Amino acid sequence: MSQNALVGMESSAVTVLTRAVELDTSSRFQESLICYQEGIQLLLDVLKTTKDDSKKPHYRQKIKGYMERAEQIKIRLNQEKEEGKYHEQIKITENAKGFSFEKLFKPYINEALTEVWVEDPYVRHIHQLYNFLRFCEMLLKSPCEVKTIHLLTSQDGENTNQQTSALTEIQQSLKTHGITLTIDYSTTIHDREIRFNNGWIIKIGRGLDYFKKPQSRFSIGYCDYDLRECHETTVDVFHVKHTKQT
Repeated sequence: MSQNALVGMESSAVTVLTRAVELDTSSRFQESLICYQEGIQLLLDVLKTTKDDSKKPHYRQKIKGYMERAEQIKIRLNQEKEEGKYHEQIKITENAKGFSFEKLFKPYINEALTEVWVEDPYVRHIHQLYNFLRFCEMLLKSPCEVKTIHLLTSQDGENTNQQTSALTEIQQSLKTHGITLTIDYSTTIHDREIRFNNGWIIKIGRGLDYFKKPQSRFSIGYCDYDLRECHETTVDVFHVKHTKQT
């Protein structure tokens, strides 16, 4: 490996681990654990690759410290999950960026995830339907084997045909990828909630509709949602040993 590549790998490790410490300090422990694990792996790769023996003790010391902290967090999280006390709150501020579905949901997705429930009264208008489609695409690309997605929403009284047609298309498209989408409507639904059968429950104040409209179709953030500005909202994350089916 070239020296430039090694420097780049070390820089990536520093960036990820800095983020891990920030999340740790903010009590966003599940997210920080993921970053610690990724950063530690990068530092291990740097340690294996470097030919400068004088730097190796420094790398080993850093890796040891981060591994100890990651293990402490893992023990704490497992205990809170076991006791049903886990609760994490993420505040998305007005005009904040960096909260794509991939970034927001990544810490809660693993190989145990096979079934998802989405309860959101506002999967009705075009941009909301696209949000739901992007959420489904995110699940497809993630390291899990989702087989079933359940959607509970409300009907669009003004344009029912458009909503029904779009959801049917999404349903048919998911079927070609081996995923079953069930669609149900409620006239009383109000709360927004996403449940994973690996135990995670994510409640977003605005549901999936927390992205702002871009200035134009050719403005930055139109395609990459990490660059899209967000509305202010709060995300509450819980964990239960057995996800209740409804």
